[in-house]
Amino acid sequence: MQQLDLLTATDLASRAIRLARQAGFKPMAAAVLDSAGHPLAVLRDEHASFLRPQIATGKARGCLGMGFGGRELARRAQAMPAFFDAINSLTGGEVIPVAGGVLIRNAQGQLIGAIGISGDTSDNDERCAVQAIDQVGLIADTGDQPPG
Repeated sequence: MQQLDLLTATDLASRAIRLARQAGFKPMAAAVLDSAGHPLAVLRDEHASFLRPQIATGKARGCLGMGFGGRELARRAQAMPAFFDAINSLTGGEVIPVAGGVLIRNAQGQLIGAIGISGDTSDNDERCAVQAIDQVGLIADTGDQPPG
C-alpha cells in the first residue's frame, strides 16, 4: 500500500496554498495528516491569521476520525448536532465538520491521509485541496457521492 510521506505531504500543502494565491483567494493554511491522524505538514501563508493552521488541522482530523470527507461530515453534523457536540467534547474541540477537509486515497482507493484547508470560503478551501490532490496523482474524497 502506498503511504503518505513527508515530501508528498509538504508538496500537497504547498500546492494548495499556491493554488489559493493564483485564484485570488484569501490567505490559507493547509494541514496534511497521515492515515493515523499524525501531522506530516502544516503550512500557513504568511498573511493567513494565526488560527488557520488549527482550523485546517481540525477539518482533516474530523475526516479521518469519522471516515468521511468534509461535505458528508457537514451533512451529518447538521442532522445530528448533539452527536457532533459529543464528538467535539471527546476530542477537545478538534473536529471541524465542514467542507475543506478532504480524505486522500491512493490509486487503489485505500485511505492514506487527509488534508484540511482554511482561509477562504469552505467551497474555495475544498477546491484548492482537491486540485492539489489531483496534481500529485492521488484521489480526493470530499464526502460527496461520485457522479452517476
